[in-house]
Amino acid sequence: MKDDYTIAARCLVPTQAHVLRGCLEAAGIAAVVTDDQHSQVDQLISPALGGARVLVLERDLAAARDVLAAYERGDFALKDDEVPE
Repeated sequence: MKDDYTIAARCLVPTQAHVLRGCLEAAGIAAVVTDDQHSQVDQLISPALGGARVLVLERDLAAARDVLAAYERGDFALKDDEVPE
């Protein structure tokens, strides 16, 4: 059974990790951010720790990578004159 958590993304900026978590959760994928507090307290140590980690269940990793790739492509970006509902 694939129920262990695995790393879907790493971010040096903790806020970015939370944005990615939000994208994953909006797509129906449970995600957790870890190590974000360390990075917020001391940003100089963040690279040494590997940044904040976004974790998903192993069984969801392929779908999570698809969502993160869509985010990186800009598929979720709003146009300048677009107002969300």
